[in-house]
Amino acid sequence: MSAASTSRRIAATVLAAGAVVSAVALPASAHDGDRRHRQDARVEISAVQTGDRGHRSNRALNAEWVEITNNGRRPVDLDGWTLRDRDGNRYRFDDYRLAGRSTVRVHTGMGRDTRTDLYQDRRHSVWDERSDKATLLDHRGHTVDTESWGRNHRR
Repeated sequence: MSAASTSRRIAATVLAAGAVVSAVALPASAHDGDRRHRQDARVEISAVQTGDRGHRSNRALNAEWVEITNNGRRPVDLDGWTLRDRDGNRYRFDDYRLAGRSTVRVHTGMGRDTRTDLYQDRRHSVWDERSDKATLLDHRGHTVDTESWGRNHRR
């Protein structure tokens, strides 16, 4: 279980106890590290698999991915949302609807988009295995979720 998942579960527990300790629950929920703009976010970056920058085969590039999960019951229209890394590489979701309680895997390489797998159609690695940050933004450019790893780990 990742540190981000643990912190989300702790925040949820604090919110549930809000009726008893409302003075403590509000500040705790306002400081959920990954969610800057939406405390009740249903869509999140649920996993990241980095690649080896030395391998450029399509197979190696498709082994590098980011999973986006909709934890809510209703579908979410991701049209116009973007996924970006610390270096400014961007993937824009185009005409994609993420069903409720489901996950889509966004691969770096080339492939045919399906309901569960999307492809950036890149010929070079995006996610640095040593240190990087994945940021998911909605169609208005608001940060929905971030996931950081490695040195210089900042949310």
